[in-house]
Formats: sequence, C-alpha cells, structure tokens
Amino acid sequence: MLLYRALGFSLEEVATLLDDPSADPAEHLRRQHRLLLDRLDRTSAMVAAVEKELEARAMGISLSPEERFEVFGEHDPAQYDVEVEERWGDTDAYAQSKRRTAAYSKQDWLRIRAEAEDLESRFAAALADGVPADSQRAMDLAEEHRQQITGTYYDCPPEMHAALGRMYVEDERFAAHYDQRAPGLARYVSTAVQANARRSG
Repeated sequence: MLLYRALGFSLEEVATLLDDPSADPAEHLRRQHRLLLDRLDRTSAMVAAVEKELEARAMGISLSPEERFEVFGEHDPAQYDVEVEERWGDTDAYAQSKRRTAAYSKQDWLRIRAEAEDLESRFAAALADGVPADSQRAMDLAEEHRQQITGTYYDCPPEMHAALGRMYVEDERFAAHYDQRAPGLARYVSTAVQANARRSG
C-alpha cells in the first residue's frame, strides 16, 4: 500500500488495486506514469516561466515574455544581460540604469523605443541630406541622443557619450543596428557624438 501511495495513487485507487482481483496493476501503473509525465511537463513549463521572469527582473525589465516580445521583438535585451553585467556591472551607471528601468511599464518601454526610433530616423535623414557629421544639425541630434540616455537610463556626461560613440563602430552589433537603417549611419552617428562631446567639453 505504501508503495502505491508513494507513486501518487489515491486511497481509492490503492483500495481498488488491493481488493479487486480483476484490477491490472501494470495498466494502473502505465496510466499513473502518463499522469505523472503530464504533471512533470506542466511543472517544467512553470519552472521555465519563473526562470524567465527572474531573468527579466534581474536585468530590471519587469515585463511578461509576451510584453517583452511586443516591445523589443527578436532583439530582447535580456539576451545580453550576462555580457552587460560582466562589462559594466560594477559601475554607477549600471546600478542607476537597473534602478530606473525596474520601474518602467510596457507603455514606458514603448514610448522609449518610439523616441529612439524617431531620433535614429532623423539621424538617417541628416545623412541622406549630406549634412556633415560634425555640423550643428548633426551635433544637436547627438546631444538629443545623450539627453535621451541621461533621462532614460543613467547620467551620461559628454566623455562617456563619446566612448559610446566609438563603440557604435567598434562593436559590429551596434554597427549593424545603425547600418541596417542606412548604410554608413553607424559611422555618422559615432562622428556626430564625438564632435558633440568636443563641443560640450
């Protein structure tokens, strides 16, 4: 009896197995095996969902997986969480960004994304118009970019922004992000950001 109870059978099922001579223990075990596998699948799915949510909260984005996909699409920043923490985890900017972003709702993220896309479009338009990257117009866009970072994530002084600008061409992922909007845009934004840092300095 204790064996059957340990295997998850109810008292009624155990009584049937012990008292009914026509009961087939092997069939009951197969059915119990199927039920336990189903329960295991459900539990595994729940564990995976909890792990995803813990991962999202660890990086400061308290959105459901569905909301993250709606906001970020295939470019969910969670995939870079380990790398970001390894590179900048001990900085004040990282701590400040985590504190701020932890409070953002889905609507906040949609607004932030729309503002970033609008600014990138205006950078691309300036490039298409032949405006020099170190011109007033391009540097003003770069300053707006710096202010977006400061207002959304962490305080970004001009020298830090200049370092980010260099990363836009040195890191192929950033370069690809900008250049898919317009060929040469990564270099253009990088130059404008660094020119603006010199102007601000």
